[in-house]
Amino acid sequence: MKLGVVILAAGLGKRMRSSLPKVLHPLAGRPLLGHVLAAAQRLEPERIVVVHGHGGDRVKAAFADEDCAWVEQREQRGTGHAVIQALPAVEGLDRVLVLYGDVPLIAEETLRELVDSSRETPLGLLTAELGDPTGYGRILRDGDGRVVRIVEEKDATPEERRVAEINTGFLVADGASLVTWLGAISDDNAQGEYYLTDIIAIAADQGVRIATTQPAELAEIVGVNDRLQLAELERIYQRRVAEDLMRSGVTLADPARFDLRGRLVTEPDVSIDINVIIEGEVQLGAGVRIGPNSILKDCVIGSGTEVMANSVIEGARVGANARIGPFARLRPDALLADETHVGNFVEIKKSRLGHGSKANHLTYLGDAEIGAGVNVGAGTITCNYDGANKSKTLIGDGAFIGSNTALVAPVSVGPGATIGAGSVISKDAPADALTLSRARQTTLQGWVRPTKKS
Repeated sequence: MKLGVVILAAGLGKRMRSSLPKVLHPLAGRPLLGHVLAAAQRLEPERIVVVHGHGGDRVKAAFADEDCAWVEQREQRGTGHAVIQALPAVEGLDRVLVLYGDVPLIAEETLRELVDSSRETPLGLLTAELGDPTGYGRILRDGDGRVVRIVEEKDATPEERRVAEINTGFLVADGASLVTWLGAISDDNAQGEYYLTDIIAIAADQGVRIATTQPAELAEIVGVNDRLQLAELERIYQRRVAEDLMRSGVTLADPARFDLRGRLVTEPDVSIDINVIIEGEVQLGAGVRIGPNSILKDCVIGSGTEVMANSVIEGARVGANARIGPFARLRPDALLADETHVGNFVEIKKSRLGHGSKANHLTYLGDAEIGAGVNVGAGTITCNYDGANKSKTLIGDGAFIGSNTALVAPVSVGPGATIGAGSVISKDAPADALTLSRARQTTLQGWVRPTKKS
């Protein structure tokens, strides 16, 4: 069976009150449409077609690397009209599945069940039972329980509005039949639009048995119309993620105060405190502990390492049994070996820190190669940028860098060297020797401090 997927993503999203197209608003760090595309791709369809409208160029640019076709719906004339625009792109496919770019939590398993349940019939619907069905189209059945049509709430009678089974909008149809049915719908309704749901009555009148399935969770079918709904779905998504992590052996101090906006891979006995944000691709080794209010993005943290409170790690690799923070910042291409220590208000960028080396206080290390067993004193900086070019600082094994030192790159400090506190080092410092640069200290006897005039 050749399956095509049509994703409707042309809505204006007026209630978002934003210049950003609705389907580009992020949920868990990924655009709404990205979640739907991911679910569709896991079905391994022959083709995915996205129907875009408002802000179409921005939407296409955001997904330039995706393997999908793009179709424009220039006029907003309803869901039926939107699918009609996509028909040429799915011509010749056996089945067509219709999804929605602003319904991000639809599960792959639910879509597979929908497709599988309708293999013996030309049409399948995803429906749901709601305690309060207000706002949704109602599923109407005959005395034998067969679906006969869907009525939109604005067109429904009071009796029809009391029906609890609602239309989710998701459907799968035989490709050739879908073309025929869409050709028969009209805009003779309260909205003056072409409803995709009108094909249900047409199919039923032809004696087609319409298969129905329901999602495992109602959250799967909830669309985003405003920022309140977006926030509600964010918390549902994050709760799901937190539960999966805890089942896999991760300790979360408070599942309600954890956010995953990417992909997290963990080994056993990882512990994560409150208000931690994970972005991009993150790997945490066995026994890693992440302190509160920390942000980890696109990084690897080795086993036994502790990241203390309020630390930010992005694009870095940290070895085993290291200690980071509190209030540390590791920027892209910071590479820390095992048993390193990076303390409070230390920033490291594009630098290597060798085994057991330490920079514990108020330090900036940029474009540096630092050996093993090095101690970097408080207030030390590598002056790596001259306003036009960046240069490297090399520090050999076992060197000791005194507090408040400025290393003016390019410069090299030899193994075992000691740099006196308060020095500005602009020339290479030899191994196993003390190098320092200071003004002579002077005391002026009899000097009187100025006082304010009364």
